[in-house]
Amino acid sequence: MNVKERDEAYNKYVEARIPKTKAWPSLFNSFWVGGVICMIGQGASDLLMYCFPSMSEQTASTYASIFLIFLASLLTGIGIYDKIGKFAGGGSIVPITGFSNSITSPAVEFKNEGIIFGMCVKMFTIAGPVIVVGVVASIVVGLIYLFV
Repeated sequence: MNVKERDEAYNKYVEARIPKTKAWPSLFNSFWVGGVICMIGQGASDLLMYCFPSMSEQTASTYASIFLIFLASLLTGIGIYDKIGKFAGGGSIVPITGFSNSITSPAVEFKNEGIIFGMCVKMFTIAGPVIVVGVVASIVVGLIYLFV
């Protein structure tokens, strides 16, 4: 069996094993769960501005983001966010809560390997490249903005 035949056989095997999903229900669940997450963040921001009238909109938004990050990390730690992610798909990944989940999940999973080589190292395996690309892109865009 040559390489091409082996690859085709493997692709057929994988295709047979991939779980089938229904597109429209998945899209609907993704849309409304992502919307609810964003509504919670907006509600937290509005509530902060209502309770503290002198607070600026930017400060309230910052605190609402911190609240969403904390909530997602807490729900990840107790195993609920993974169930939300399985149900909602991309709707739970796109907001800031998905980034929080991507950092917290490996830290929880590898805590048995110790604080340094487990939690600290592994928690950036998924989020690390995103952070690096974000920093590099912001530098490039900043330099373009500076010279244009």
